[in-house]
Amino acid sequence: MAPVVKNDAGARLPLLASDLDSQQPENSPSIPGAVFNVTTSIIGAGIMSIPATLKVLGVVPAFVMIALVALLVDVSVEFLLRFTYNGESRTYAGVMRESFGPVGGVVVQISIMITNLGCLIIYLIIIGDVLSGKGPEHLGVLQEWFGVHWWNTRSVALLFILVFVMLPLVLYRRVDSLWLSSLVSVLLAVAFVAICSVMAILALARGETRSISIVPELKDGTSFFNLFTAVPVIVTAFTFHFNVHPIGVELGKPAAMISAVRISLVLCGAIYFTIGIFGYLLFGDSVMDDILVNFDKSTGSAVSSLLNDIVRLSYAFHLMLVFPLLNFSLRANIDELLFPKKALLATDTKRFIALSLVLLAFSYLAAIAIPSIWYFFQFMGSTSAVCLAFIFPGIIVLRDIHGISTRRDKVMAAIMVILAVITSIIAIFINVYKLVGNTS
Repeated sequence: MAPVVKNDAGARLPLLASDLDSQQPENSPSIPGAVFNVTTSIIGAGIMSIPATLKVLGVVPAFVMIALVALLVDVSVEFLLRFTYNGESRTYAGVMRESFGPVGGVVVQISIMITNLGCLIIYLIIIGDVLSGKGPEHLGVLQEWFGVHWWNTRSVALLFILVFVMLPLVLYRRVDSLWLSSLVSVLLAVAFVAICSVMAILALARGETRSISIVPELKDGTSFFNLFTAVPVIVTAFTFHFNVHPIGVELGKPAAMISAVRISLVLCGAIYFTIGIFGYLLFGDSVMDDILVNFDKSTGSAVSSLLNDIVRLSYAFHLMLVFPLLNFSLRANIDELLFPKKALLATDTKRFIALSLVLLAFSYLAAIAIPSIWYFFQFMGSTSAVCLAFIFPGIIVLRDIHGISTRRDKVMAAIMVILAVITSIIAIFINVYKLVGNTS
């Protein structure tokens, strides 16, 4: 009998890929379910910033950058899966630990915690903005419909969503159990994009669309370096590597997971470019970093109140369903870091529920206390997200403890790491410069 290892989903799995293929249960996860979960993991809050990246980069360079990042993500996921199934670990941190020792594993776990917890807080802030607004100048949907009451304030509305929507979903112990909510989440994102597209096409027919830039407008050196701040946004929009192992190990077959990832990347790339081009056409240079702000009536948007509300609510509900998937890998990594010697998380009900409740409570309190963390979102894209997506998979290939990397693999990994490091350093510098400038 093949030895077994612990995976992020809390199950015991054989070490050999051949054993995985032969021992799948009858109700094993399917490729469509994996596609829905991967797609939902990718499409989070990043979609809202894509139109702004077209404003910064121009339409053609943005399209090239979206395609390039998607291609590199496909390569990095293939690297991760190949080294996973040639080693003994079935977690991202475990694969990094095999190559770089305990420190490598801890660095991955901390990166996942920063990325996922930051995203969860951002999701709650966005949902709170949609439902309860940001004060009298920017009312939420509930306040527009029913007036301002205690029950539709941000704290009460978010608490209701956490208890009655998110809590039941985060208590699932297998990531594949979330495939149906992921399907609904993808459909809501598609509806969001479709509405924006129809609005842009109607505006185009009436001659009301805004002028757009095909290539970036470079006026000085600062404008050139600003281009690098758009790259981390696109990288963050494609980062889902924290869920590669939870979804892939449950799926069992590496080839099936690679197929699911490629289908998801094509789908997400199409969604990103569609919302990017039509959102940019609709609002032009006035498009905000968060395009939902452009659908706020109080900003002077010409669209109808009904479409405003449908667009905002569809995306808020989408984020509610993305939340459990990011929480899944966050919870697994925290448990792996804090309780490496304990029983499997899925088999320890008390620890599983306690950790789930603590994460929900912390995310809720942070979302209430922090009104806006978009700078944190930009820094996250320049640091932890780019490490998880490109730097860590690249250095694993370059380390090559299993002797399976080809010359082409190492060249690709080196290029991936160098580009990621250079882009991140420049983006961090520009963001710090802007932050200091705004403060002064």
